[in-house]
Amino acid sequence: MCGIIGILAEKDVPPLLVEGLKRLEYRGYDSAGIATLHDGKIARCRAEGKLANLEQKLAKAPLRGNAGIGHTRWATHGRASENNAHPHATDRVAVVHNGIIENYAELKAELEKLQCRFETDTDTEVIAHLVTHHLKQGMQPGDAANAAFARLQGAFAVVMIFTGEQNLLVGARQGTPLAVGYGDREMYLASDSYALAPLTRKICFLEDGDRVHITREGASIYTNDNKPVVRPVRITAQSGATTGKGAYRHFMLKEIHEQASVIGDTLNSFINPATGHVSIPESALEALANAPRLTMIGCGTAYYAALTARYWFEQIAGIPCDVDIASEFRYRQPPLSAGGAALFVSQSGETLDTLEALRYCKKQKQKTISIINTVESTIERESDIVLHTLAGPEIGVASTKAFTTQITTLACLALAAARKRGKIGAEKEQELSDALRHVPAQVAELLAGTEGAVESIAREIFECRDMLYIGRGLLYPIALEGSLKLKEVSYIHAEGYAAGELKHGPIALIDENMPLVVLAPGNDPLFEKTASNLQENAARGAKILLITDKAGHERLKDHVKYAVALNDVHPFTAPILYVIPVQLLAYYVAVAKGTDVDMPRNLAKAVTVE
Repeated sequence: MCGIIGILAEKDVPPLLVEGLKRLEYRGYDSAGIATLHDGKIARCRAEGKLANLEQKLAKAPLRGNAGIGHTRWATHGRASENNAHPHATDRVAVVHNGIIENYAELKAELEKLQCRFETDTDTEVIAHLVTHHLKQGMQPGDAANAAFARLQGAFAVVMIFTGEQNLLVGARQGTPLAVGYGDREMYLASDSYALAPLTRKICFLEDGDRVHITREGASIYTNDNKPVVRPVRITAQSGATTGKGAYRHFMLKEIHEQASVIGDTLNSFINPATGHVSIPESALEALANAPRLTMIGCGTAYYAALTARYWFEQIAGIPCDVDIASEFRYRQPPLSAGGAALFVSQSGETLDTLEALRYCKKQKQKTISIINTVESTIERESDIVLHTLAGPEIGVASTKAFTTQITTLACLALAAARKRGKIGAEKEQELSDALRHVPAQVAELLAGTEGAVESIAREIFECRDMLYIGRGLLYPIALEGSLKLKEVSYIHAEGYAAGELKHGPIALIDENMPLVVLAPGNDPLFEKTASNLQENAARGAKILLITDKAGHERLKDHVKYAVALNDVHPFTAPILYVIPVQLLAYYVAVAKGTDVDMPRNLAKAVTVE
């Protein structure tokens, strides 16, 4: 969540700061601002809402300066407002901050006794006042910043500029990512390498506890006990190309339509098209072959990807699995089997709860495997083994193509593990890999054949207050993901259930005003059981939307109000295909309701705090 950029250059930096913030929009935000040094003095411009609001203010009252910082804020302490927007400043320092300062109340009370006057509701403002206090005691800017960092508790990335210091940025990382960019007489700091891609390809990633002092000549990095340290500078793989919506109304719809292509790219990175053999790094297969148990961890959509994969790992590869929400796992502190493996799923590779769960597993001597979309992330750098999904940048906050490439990657991994463990032979591997290789074409067919029907259904149900989703087996996690998507972008209350659980309580909610989405492929081994659940709810007046295939539709068409019929798909790949209609449903319901589809309220793309 949130985004940071800082620039030292020999030209005016406000346009570069705004452009960098635009590349950080995908993380989610509700206000934005920049601060520069001009003639040695701090000048700020901040705005509530989208970057367009900030740009309008800058057009009326431009800032100048060749040193500056910028921030997109997702509200944690204090509501979303211009006053609470970053940068925060005193007459001596301006600060941008990602994360949460856990001891801010204690620090604020201490500073108020020293006559500091607070103007915002944020935890970040204490940093500015704390640094200013140390400056007033005669400390130099770098020393004042370090003294302040030493008092902060929590997860944070901080960048600051100082009055009268035209050639200095100071930053710190503790649990929240921060990268240094190297240019020609220009230097940069940012939340991730994507923000810096148009400016430089030379990147250094700070590690937890690092402090950095930036001048136009380079970067000096120190550990939290003030010892100089060298971090490797690498050439980033990120592209400087801009990402636009093209002919699509929203990024979310564009990214739904990109799924045929990116799933194909992901499959081509794992499956030999000539032989059908699934090729996974041998280190990953050895870890899975020898593991007595596999622990899988994620948050939100990534957690549902792991839930889906559990069926594959257990049923095909014969590996006992546990699946956990990262924030619960890290505090439950479960004992883990000796020689076990732990698998982490994250689009951004920066999700703090997932990162801390990974660190716990490493301490428990687990072999760590991560599935990540964003390159050069913290989770990637700290994992033993990494598999990349090839979804490309996902700008819409609600995950679509990242999810389908995650479960595609997990399907390939489970299939390769099954062969490695001797649970399937070459013939079965060929059958399942063939099923996977058909998915991109099936996605394209599905979008062409069902999008119009889903849009029409959305226009009829968008005024509902609540919805339920049900599925069995591999389609149960897809029911959960479908309900999450609807909540995220339309703000309609929705819940997903295992179909067999509906009559254990939730059926009490069913009436003629309750849409019920039923995921039930006709060739699913559990189809008849789901059909029975559907009929129980139809008898109680539920407004049923059945997502099925032609055989399933023929069997149940008299019991449902709405239906979306896909072409036949292999049961192994059904989750990848059946999630797309529920993505479309969430999108078109949100469009009908008029919500901000790409940047839903209160949500962030990369959740880098607890």
